[in-house]
Amino acid sequence: MKKLAVLAMATIAIAMPAAAKEVTVQMLNKGAAGAMVFEPAMVKIAPGDTVKFVPTNPSHQAEAIPTMWVAGVQQYKGKMNQAVSMKFDKPGVYGIKCLPHFAMGMIALVQVGTASPNLAAAKAAVDKLAPLAKKRMAPLIASAK
Repeated sequence: MKKLAVLAMATIAIAMPAAAKEVTVQMLNKGAAGAMVFEPAMVKIAPGDTVKFVPTNPSHQAEAIPTMWVAGVQQYKGKMNQAVSMKFDKPGVYGIKCLPHFAMGMIALVQVGTASPNLAAAKAAVDKLAPLAKKRMAPLIASAK
């Protein structure tokens, strides 16, 4: 009887998908990397997870960098001074910017999964970013897989 109960519980645990998680990224006027930053600037998540971008300080928003996005995936554009939750189902790398502070280097990178089919295209897109955004994005994209 005891073995049957353990076997039933193990079967249920295997059949249930892992619970998706939510990671919070703050939008700050000043952080560890300097002025106008997302903190953390890079997150690595599993497919199905959500990243919530929170304007901890006012006058920020989060949106997709179209040239650093997986083709066919919805591009998000948050509203000023409002949190935006982005759910990522497909593996790849996704560039995020705060439009008002993009030229000041306010960018972030989300890596979904362990292999990024759009990594080469995203790396090429880094060279076309504003100088400060490029400076901050280059080490993030270099650490992506």
